[in-house]
Amino acid sequence: MRVLLVEDSDVYRTSLELLLDMQPGIEVVGGVASGAEALAACGALRPEVVLMDLRLPGAGGVAATADLLEAFPGTSVVCLTAEAMPDERQAITAAGATAIVEKGQPIETLVAAIVAAAAG
Repeated sequence: MRVLLVEDSDVYRTSLELLLDMQPGIEVVGGVASGAEALAACGALRPEVVLMDLRLPGAGGVAATADLLEAFPGTSVVCLTAEAMPDERQAITAAGATAIVEKGQPIETLVAAIVAAAAG
């Protein structure tokens, strides 16, 4: 499964990339820090799954998810968040995210969400 990371924290993004690259069947094809960069990266890299941080600089993860899924309807989005209020959870789900995973969850939880998202 080809995965794109969209996370504004360089340290977290790099750490997550290392962890995910160790998982069988997952290939991290890129990492970017904003929603605008995510659109360009999806066009170039064609990931199956995008891990989208909820709180990004600029338009944020909700708008970026909606824009990305409109431009690339075959792509799935899994939302990553340190914490999310109920209205934020509702908004990201309404934008098309297939799952919301909190950043403190075990890597197995994130991998399961990626696999489920890739399966459709």
